[in-house]
Amino acid sequence: MFTGLVETVGRIIAVLSEPPGVRLVVQAPAIGGDARLGDSICVSGCCLSVVAADADRLEFQLGEETLARTALGTLAAGAGVNLERSLRLADRLGGHLVTGHVDGVGRLVSRVDTGEWSTCRFAAPTRLLAQMAEKGSIAVSGVSLTVVDVAAGDFGVALIPHTLGATTLGDLAVGDPVNLETDVIFKYVARFLEARDPSAVAGRA
Repeated sequence: MFTGLVETVGRIIAVLSEPPGVRLVVQAPAIGGDARLGDSICVSGCCLSVVAADADRLEFQLGEETLARTALGTLAAGAGVNLERSLRLADRLGGHLVTGHVDGVGRLVSRVDTGEWSTCRFAAPTRLLAQMAEKGSIAVSGVSLTVVDVAAGDFGVALIPHTLGATTLGDLAVGDPVNLETDVIFKYVARFLEARDPSAVAGRA
């Protein structure tokens, strides 16, 4: 479990082919020395297990499912990734509950920069938009954000200067893909309602 509060931005050193998957090698000096084999790390919104680590870098194996359902397969050496270690029970929950299980891939469709602030809109699958609400929570590439509004085909968020500078979201350009995870509490409530009355939850697929 994670909070969506990014600890550091890592840099991809290499993407190594390991059919049917790949090995992701990430330079992460801020947290590499503390990582252990098997630890769960949220990598741009996707929970991955550490398969090798030293003081400077972390390595992860991405299988076919991960490559097919997330935007991680589009990354290459030099790209940045948001990193967060798993939540400890004694930690403050400053963001929201994030599982690191990506629900789908969205895409930046517009960005309006006003000084050091940005307002962004992301296109998303209909089934995910149905799980969002104004002022609700959404994880975008592992970053906990508040939804400003939800439209028929996209949703909006407002990014403060700190978020833009401390995560990869500041580097996003129109057309870039992002990993999306909707609020886990909403999903459980929706599933409960659907089990009682399938017609009660619209937009689910």
